[in-house]
Amino acid sequence: MTKADLIEEVSRLAELTRKDSEVIVETIFDSVVRSLRLGEKIEIRGFGSFRTRQRKPRVGRNPKTGDRVEVPAKRIPFFKPSKELKDLVNGEAVAAAAAAAAVAAAAPAPVAEPPQA
Repeated sequence: MTKADLIEEVSRLAELTRKDSEVIVETIFDSVVRSLRLGEKIEIRGFGSFRTRQRKPRVGRNPKTGDRVEVPAKRIPFFKPSKELKDLVNGEAVAAAAAAAAVAAAAPAPVAEPPQA
């Protein structure tokens, strides 16, 4: 899915104009980038979290010439999916929900006790 596809999906589902949907998507992305630049962690419950990780300086090699190259330390963005997202991607949440529904349907209805006076 591309950014344009995402904008189109938001426009369709929220019944907004394409321009309004584009503003919403751009605002979300800008907010994520701004927070990561400030070193903040972004957590979206049920989806995952974004944060930065620090990479140490190292010595690399130029693949063309084989020369040694000093690679400086840098921060990189990192995404960690939530357990719920992992389960949804693997189809486990659907199976678990179906099993829970089957158990609930098979269970006898609770009997109400008469009120005591």
